[in-house]
Amino acid sequence: MQIIPMRDLKNTVEIERRCAEENGPVYVTKNGYGRLVVMDIEYYERTMQKMCEASAILEGLEDMKAGRTLDGESSVSDIRRRYGL
Repeated sequence: MQIIPMRDLKNTVEIERRCAEENGPVYVTKNGYGRLVVMDIEYYERTMQKMCEASAILEGLEDMKAGRTLDGESSVSDIRRRYGL
């Protein structure tokens, strides 16, 4: 985990290098306290994709608990009948 002081943000080339090397977030502090997180765009996109997938899984689990599901065989049969497959 990389932690840098706010004043180091002036050196953008170095920050970019650190983000690429770390392959994760770089934490920026101000007066010893966390203020910002800087990360490579690829790491950000992977993280957001994982969050979306986890959210979809949780939503599906909630649907199962609430009984908002359909039987697979009857659903496939219905789709075939509707669209002549």
